[in-house]
Amino acid sequence: MASFKEIVTKAIIGKAKKTSVNAFSITPELKPDTILGCWVINHHFNGINNGGIVNIDGSFDVNVWYSYDNDTRTAVSTQTFTYQDKMPVRLKDNATLTNNEEIIVRSLKQPTVTNVTVNDGIVQLNVEKELGVEVVGDTKIKVSIEEEEDDYEVISDEDILSDASEEAIEQIDEEYLK
Repeated sequence: MASFKEIVTKAIIGKAKKTSVNAFSITPELKPDTILGCWVINHHFNGINNGGIVNIDGSFDVNVWYSYDNDTRTAVSTQTFTYQDKMPVRLKDNATLTNNEEIIVRSLKQPTVTNVTVNDGIVQLNVEKELGVEVVGDTKIKVSIEEEEDDYEVISDEDILSDASEEAIEQIDEEYLK
């Protein structure tokens, strides 16, 4: 007859992901003629519970490499941008989000520049990113416990020694010393 036990453990009790595209603008020191490259670095973020919704605060640096002076010189302009995303996370088993749960935020797709243009010396760009949230909290699992039968073979030390001694004696080469 099997009985059951409940085990309390940490598990993922909710997940969500969100893709977003945000528009930003940079005004370089010099008037750009052509954009030669644009990339995002130093992406940092964290998530906190705010009344059942996960608020993600993050930042990243955007570097814009451009030409100026009738495309005869180049420069790089860097600017740090911050963002806030709100993610409602649906929890499993009708759980509610409290301050006891751990919030894990992952960048599923690093921020990348998807479109960049120059208008009157201002660089306008779109940054696309995808963030995922996992909520880790306490949960219970039930496991079946079965009574273990004593089905081990009992072996004594004398049995082991007598078997080993007989094998050792049989392997002796009587002609070895001759």
